[in-house]
Amino acid sequence: MIKTYVIDTNVLIQAPYALECFEDNNLVLPLVVLEELDGLKKAEGEKGANTRAAVRKLEGYRQKGALLQGVKLDGGGILRIEKNFVNVELPSDLPDDNPDNRILKVCMGLADTAKDSQVILVIKDIVLRLKAQILGMKAEDFERERVSDDDAQYTGRTEVYFSEDMIKEFKKKGISLDDTYQSDEDGNRSTPQFHENEFVILKTDQSSKKTLLGRVSGGRVVPLVYKKSKPYGVSPRNDGQYFMQEALMTDADTAPLVIIKGMAGTAKTFYALAVGMEKVYNNPSKEYRRIIVCRPNAQFDDDIGFLPGDEKEKIAPLMRPVIDNLEQILDSDEKERYEDEAELSDKITEVFERGIIQTEALNFIRGRSIAKTYLIIDEAQNMTPNQVKGIITRAGKGTKIILLGDPNQIDKPFLDERTNGLSYAAKYMMDSELCWQITLSADECERSALAIKRF
Repeated sequence: MIKTYVIDTNVLIQAPYALECFEDNNLVLPLVVLEELDGLKKAEGEKGANTRAAVRKLEGYRQKGALLQGVKLDGGGILRIEKNFVNVELPSDLPDDNPDNRILKVCMGLADTAKDSQVILVIKDIVLRLKAQILGMKAEDFERERVSDDDAQYTGRTEVYFSEDMIKEFKKKGISLDDTYQSDEDGNRSTPQFHENEFVILKTDQSSKKTLLGRVSGGRVVPLVYKKSKPYGVSPRNDGQYFMQEALMTDADTAPLVIIKGMAGTAKTFYALAVGMEKVYNNPSKEYRRIIVCRPNAQFDDDIGFLPGDEKEKIAPLMRPVIDNLEQILDSDEKERYEDEAELSDKITEVFERGIIQTEALNFIRGRSIAKTYLIIDEAQNMTPNQVKGIITRAGKGTKIILLGDPNQIDKPFLDERTNGLSYAAKYMMDSELCWQITLSADECERSALAIKRF
């Protein structure tokens, strides 16, 4: 049955291409959506850019025919603009002049007139979905960028068993995937399903206490190359950090994209900076020219646009977590680290003045081609899928992109643990030989006892 989808403004703002994603169904844009797009077209940053892209798409369809009557979409289906149903009555506590409520009026009017078609409101706003449900209307999130439960649970690592007789072979050249197995509680064996670059904890079949760490590569489980490395004097404290170190230390040609997920305190940012300092500051291999650190909420928009100073001065408060981690990296002596605050501050200032580490607003990555750069995107769970695609396509020759974040700590409206850019990238790059990813567990939190306390 043909469905009628009513598209809200925030869907187009996050995904300007959304109109091509509904197959042969009918799409309706309430007139208020055009008004909201008009008000946002001059906005700074990602919001303004996506709004303008959506408006250009609508202009292309306008040139093909009358949008009030309906125009055939490139992806199938019919798009039309709806200006009627202004007299539909809502409950008295929902004011008529509210844009969201005007959209609800359109949905209710269509539901009364389109008896042969199911009317569905597509919206990123959770509150409006709740209001729609209260009024008896069907509402959905924009599913095209939504990660499934199964994909969201991928951690980038797995545990398997293998014969103890093969330890020497593994350490020398690795073992075939067929030489590994998993076992259930009843002792039944099964063949594991591996992903390329998935990290592996190998346990011997004679003693599960004997474990080795490896990675899936070309149909084999191979040993870690950088297990004994200490980037900038930092040593791994658990399996997850060994895997993280392997992904970060591997050169950009082999591992140009690294995705690291995990709760706060698992040393994601700390370790990424430590490896970056080893690669750039100590400069043993001259792999990278510099380290660039970005955070999705460090944007040149209305939130910080009124602050005095240039770009770096405006985003400096948002980059304070980077400074906190650098204090620990640049002075590894925990007992004496803060005895001379001036000296520690001078060390950090030197790193920035020499251009070893640069901090930039995410918006200023757009349109650039970044070469030979160690690029860290911190708090990447606050990126949209469109943003993460834009970042990945900025990578020039010799650039390594590291996406860090916790999908359960979303600060941006209209995003959740399964629609954010970090989860989106993890899903679509899961089997790519160019992407290495690992999820750090809560047990691998290395902060204080208070930080890992469960409330």
